[in-house]
Amino acid sequence: MAYESIPLEAFHETFKSNTELSSVALGGKVVKVSDEFFAEAFHLLEVEPAPSLKGQFGPNGALYSGWETRRHNPSYDWCVIKLGTLGTIVGFDIDTTHFNGNEAPEVSVDGIIGSSLDEHDANNEKWTEILPRVPLGPTQRHLFKIPETGRVKFVKLNMYPDGGIARFRVYGNVAPVQPDSPQEVFDLAHVFAGGRVTFMSDQHFGVGANLILPGRGKDMGDGWETKRSRQRGHKDWVIIKLGTPGHLGTVEIDTAHFKGNFPETCELHALYSKDKVPDSDAADWTQILSPVKLGPHRRHFFALEADVSIAYTHVKLTIYPDGGIKRVRVHGTKGPCPTTPDLAVRPSDTAENGAAVPLESAPVAIKQVKTIPVLPLTPEAFSPFGQVVQAYGDHTAAPPGTKITPANQGSATKFHKLSLLESSYPAGLGASSGLSVYRCNPTKVVNGGVELKVVERHPYTNQAFIPMGGGGIQGDEALKEPGSAYLVVVAHNGADDKPDFNTLRAFVASAGQGIMYNTAIWHQPMTVLYKPMDFTCVETQIGNGDKADCEILELEASEVVILALPRH
Repeated sequence: MAYESIPLEAFHETFKSNTELSSVALGGKVVKVSDEFFAEAFHLLEVEPAPSLKGQFGPNGALYSGWETRRHNPSYDWCVIKLGTLGTIVGFDIDTTHFNGNEAPEVSVDGIIGSSLDEHDANNEKWTEILPRVPLGPTQRHLFKIPETGRVKFVKLNMYPDGGIARFRVYGNVAPVQPDSPQEVFDLAHVFAGGRVTFMSDQHFGVGANLILPGRGKDMGDGWETKRSRQRGHKDWVIIKLGTPGHLGTVEIDTAHFKGNFPETCELHALYSKDKVPDSDAADWTQILSPVKLGPHRRHFFALEADVSIAYTHVKLTIYPDGGIKRVRVHGTKGPCPTTPDLAVRPSDTAENGAAVPLESAPVAIKQVKTIPVLPLTPEAFSPFGQVVQAYGDHTAAPPGTKITPANQGSATKFHKLSLLESSYPAGLGASSGLSVYRCNPTKVVNGGVELKVVERHPYTNQAFIPMGGGGIQGDEALKEPGSAYLVVVAHNGADDKPDFNTLRAFVASAGQGIMYNTAIWHQPMTVLYKPMDFTCVETQIGNGDKADCEILELEASEVVILALPRH
């Protein structure tokens, strides 16, 4: 089979648009190996370059970060690898770094073409040679380009006759996995859906391609991180080509492991282009997420401002001024908006606070009734409307500026003044601050949605609600089986002194989160899901039913909004 040796300096240009299909970050793994006496084969697929272990010894001899077999093999050694995803192969990086005098002299690579089945028997007759026998040298990378293969899920690295290899990387193109239904919601940017990161302004500490990998990674090294900026007004950005043109609904921006180096803010633009790498400054980029604050080490969920009737091919994430992001998930559909709420949730995925996390969510339309997605409550997304009151097991994940100290002789941790009480009642009205308790029964959920028919605001005070949990003492009046989730629905005031429904946002909060509504913010009355809940309410009020305490607005039939819940 034909192949071409590629000089190391041409690596980026040769494989810049391809994906490392064998990487453990995608789920690649060794499934069978002929021998690994000196060094185990799993090292071949590690993301990090091979470190030197010179001078270190184990029970079987010198230690190496790589795959090393016994001496004197009369035939050859082999290693069967399951790629992280089905794809076509265009080349290899076979690295013998630190193997000097014990490197593998020659290798070849076989694959099983056109099958994604678990046919990984080393003697399977379906193995086809995709890289012929080639020589290797000591302690260096060897790059090989081959004609693009058919779809492959398993490869076999053959080593003649024995020796060591540090890293083995298989480059190619993902065979996209996308839903058949044009109305099913999925992550259009995900690498398995065919998404590609096509441009990065900077990737000094972490490459942009990490943004669309599966999972949340293991440390800062598997995210996208730019160098520190020293100029006022600096920004960095990355362009993602979606796996298919799509109608966009929500975005998840994850700063996992970035605790002191996350971006201050970010924004998102989108366009439709036939170019693989559209001009970053093109005039037809449309803003679909206005600048929003980001926090450390957490998943952030935002409803997009995109016109859901328009399909986009690319998104551009801009961060200010610099920093690191772990993952970006862009949820939408291949076709126009669905006609029923379909916000999928994987039960195993939950936010740090325990709230259900919609991994696939997008705004939907139901017979001309406005529908918005309900997203997990986070301090950053809620900050235009109020404050989230909660504790943090990892103190570095608390919003910047949070004062945290030990308390109670070290048996507790205090998170100081997460929200302050405010009151601007006119003098003489007799308003006073106090604590009240609300016992809330669960709302009616129909076809995965809740109707928003009423909103209210408190013109002269902010208002906090803190979940109280359940009882356990015989004879007490606390709820025995309280709920664990409630809705938080908010909007800014409009020019007509009514809610501006363009700013309407809906969140699901857990029983571990309290909320404080800012003064005069329109919000849905307390609405709990599935089971009753008790709340302590902290507020200032006159207490006589006056509109100065609470102004209630019942929506017209044409104004009713469907709150599309995550699907459990």
